[in-house]
Amino acid sequence: MKAETICGRSPLSRRRFIFGATATALLLPTRRAAAAKFELRQFHNQPSTSPLHNRLTELWAAVEAETNGAVVVRTFPENDHLPGGDPAALKLLVEGGLDFLTLMGGLIAPLVPAAQVQGIPFAFRDHAEVYAAMDGDLGDYLRQELTAKNIYAVPRGCFENGFRHITCTVKPIHNAEDLLGLKMRTPNSPIFTDLFESLGTTPVAYNVNQLYDCLKSGAADAEENALAVVEAFKLYEIQKYVSLTSHMWSGFNQLANLKLWQQFPSDTQRTIERNIAKFAALQRADNEELNATLKVRLTEQGMSVNEAETSSFRARLGPFYGRWKEIVGKRAWEILESHVGKLA
Repeated sequence: MKAETICGRSPLSRRRFIFGATATALLLPTRRAAAAKFELRQFHNQPSTSPLHNRLTELWAAVEAETNGAVVVRTFPENDHLPGGDPAALKLLVEGGLDFLTLMGGLIAPLVPAAQVQGIPFAFRDHAEVYAAMDGDLGDYLRQELTAKNIYAVPRGCFENGFRHITCTVKPIHNAEDLLGLKMRTPNSPIFTDLFESLGTTPVAYNVNQLYDCLKSGAADAEENALAVVEAFKLYEIQKYVSLTSHMWSGFNQLANLKLWQQFPSDTQRTIERNIAKFAALQRADNEELNATLKVRLTEQGMSVNEAETSSFRARLGPFYGRWKEIVGKRAWEILESHVGKLA
């Protein structure tokens, strides 16, 4: 179901600038009319019940209030059911057909390969390491790279997805040997397909809007995601086992079309940035709390949960780390290792 969070009608135009200071002043003499009103759209790929959707809704409501209605942003879950999913949404953002988008680094790879550094397997050990890097020098570096591609990545605007685990239909995953020969659904992203090829599976790349159908049809035996995604997309209906691997962290980077961003007055930019940082922090806490409760909840929903032994995973990744040090680039790799220690 399509949803929006500020008005009751679905906007088809990508962006409208409404100039009406004089007329507005006549109708509302007690309020200072905005010189320009931006009516915009925010896409993300999670369901309307997710912490991400809830906090984005609150974020843009706060921005609308603080700008006296000068900036109105409608938030659409599941990318408003755009047929091409995340890749199509990213293309729209770059071309100016979409205003704001949250997306993980692995899916930004076609534009900025360095963004995949966010998902280097077994790099980050906990959320403190993640956000020291993403709110600090690693985030600053990636923002510079994205600016060259007509994208403004908002500082401290990385929302949480979480550490990723493996779900499977046919068996639990106890160690790397159990992965051999499985058909593994992955996002359509090079770092994911290379990782699971290195671990002996056959990767099957599907966008998240095709995730449920891919697994239900048997096109894949297994998939990997944060536990919040497992529940939000009701994978407990079609997958039996959850194996806790924490093999990779992923988040949702808040992105804006650069040309749009440059049209905002500086005080509006500051208002948006401040609120994005505020609500990203709240969503991170929401998602961490949710993921912590889901071992029990998914068990209650019929899934079997086990802790995997992951040293056998990392033992197979020496050549992988060598390749990805080159792909993400020397500078991104150096910054990452300054936070997490030597990887290769």
